[in-house]
Amino acid sequence: MKSSFRPALVNGPFQDCALYVAMRWQGAAVLLDLGRIDRLNPDNCMRLTHVCVSHTHMDHFMGFDHLLRLTLPRDRQLTFCGPPGLIDNIAGKLAGYTWNLTDSYTFAMTVVERHERHLARTLFRASTGFAREPLPDVPAAPGHLVEEQALRIDTTTLDHKIPCLAFRVSEARHLNVRRDVLDARGYRPGAWLAALKNAVRSETLDDAIAVQTTDGIQTIAAEELKRDLIIDQPGQRVAYVVDARFDPTNAQRIVDLARDADVLYCESRFLEEDRDEADKRYHLTARHAGFLARAAGVRRLEVFHFSPRYQGMAGAFRAEAQAEMSGKTRLEEDEPWTAALLSKPAAPRADIASDAMPTASVPARGHGLEHGGPAGLADVGNEPKRLSSGERS
Repeated sequence: MKSSFRPALVNGPFQDCALYVAMRWQGAAVLLDLGRIDRLNPDNCMRLTHVCVSHTHMDHFMGFDHLLRLTLPRDRQLTFCGPPGLIDNIAGKLAGYTWNLTDSYTFAMTVVERHERHLARTLFRASTGFAREPLPDVPAAPGHLVEEQALRIDTTTLDHKIPCLAFRVSEARHLNVRRDVLDARGYRPGAWLAALKNAVRSETLDDAIAVQTTDGIQTIAAEELKRDLIIDQPGQRVAYVVDARFDPTNAQRIVDLARDADVLYCESRFLEEDRDEADKRYHLTARHAGFLARAAGVRRLEVFHFSPRYQGMAGAFRAEAQAEMSGKTRLEEDEPWTAALLSKPAAPRADIASDAMPTASVPARGHGLEHGGPAGLADVGNEPKRLSSGERS
């Protein structure tokens, strides 16, 4: 099954958090976290429709100004989603600038906060100098954040001494086209295929669709085209987890969110040898990430957000996570309470080196995302260099 999503970490594993998820067939993209993003070229930024912020620590939020600078003069609407307090945080950012010359600008942003039982929303428009315009609250089921025709975003709240959101981005359905039938009937790929997929997703199949063929345009019933051309399968799932202490509540929520994901991007701030430091700073270790991936039955794990004290040791994080994900080491033998998280048998899965779901690398400015090669956890050096234990991580 070809993947519709192309997820890519914007920065290296020791740098700020930002995951760019391109939706190839829609020409759109979602950004999970908003750390430093100057490596994203403007074209990639212009594809964004949603930006989900886990929390507003600087390494997850400092890219807001950069994104605003690119989108401000454009006829664009962006949706920002995050935990309670995000509306005030964005209002504070906007209040730091003067907007006396933007009355003719059409750019606008809607900021959505996930509360326990509802979504709080506020509109900010450039034409009004980004004055707050509160919108009615929307009742929302637990975990629900965004649902559109081709995209769903779910979330859960983790404890990082403040609320920190984890996210799962999903296709509601994955619709593949049978190329053999397409070729056999002389159907030419074109915009009509997107129209057909939209009709399938919305279940509006009563109308006919104008199909480009080798003999010209033919009008064919959408129901017939669906039956003959479309393979309907569960959609891709990308899970994203950062900044959470390893405890029973956080672990259960992470496993529930990431269950059967195609890829899990999971922070691994520390190695297991520094577990006490991880607990103190409310972060995960690489071993924790591997265990959570195994418990959730994910297809592939990408560990990142390493403390700079481990510069040159990226391979150690991958090895520690791999050992736990594969079962070579078993956390449940050292911490019995974690065994309950393994109660649902996981289907056979690949490991952190799997290429089952293509991942694009994010290019430097001036190059398109689609031209990037496979991404992984690139080691930044072979020497086992570490900062002193007294330095900040």
